[in-house]
Amino acid sequence: MLRSLDRLEELLAAALLAAMTLLTFVQVVLRYVFNSGLVWSLETTVYLFTWLVLLGISGGIRTDSHIAVELVTTRLSAPARQVVAVVAVLLALLYAALMFVGSWALIGRLRDFGSLAHDIPLPRWLLLSALPIGFALLGLRIGQAALGVWKGTRAASHDDEPGSR
Repeated sequence: MLRSLDRLEELLAAALLAAMTLLTFVQVVLRYVFNSGLVWSLETTVYLFTWLVLLGISGGIRTDSHIAVELVTTRLSAPARQVVAVVAVLLALLYAALMFVGSWALIGRLRDFGSLAHDIPLPRWLLLSALPIGFALLGLRIGQAALGVWKGTRAASHDDEPGSR
């Protein structure tokens, strides 16, 4: 199940990036060659980018490709690094949960108001549903990372990885 989610996440991110690139290219050609343009292209690109960033955050946690600032933790003992990792995971889960709840409330309000996007004939709640979906995925990926650290299949710190130092 999670492998399918991983693959879907990667395919969706690639499709979003391709769509953004193609749409921007078409807009530039229309603007500078034909002195024309698509009214909805900028707003569409912003929504596509929103989806891409929120998928990318969870993907970065999944692949352990996030930026890690370990100035303090590298000076700690292995058990202390584990404690810091647990606290960091709990804070990250709290953040993801708060953002999920807040974005879910926002989506509900937008749906109740029935507001449409400015230049796209779609409801804003649908376009911004990237927020709760992205933060739910983030929570899932943080949980996976925490489970990996707990089981010992994932390092609590980059210094704990084989071949480091």
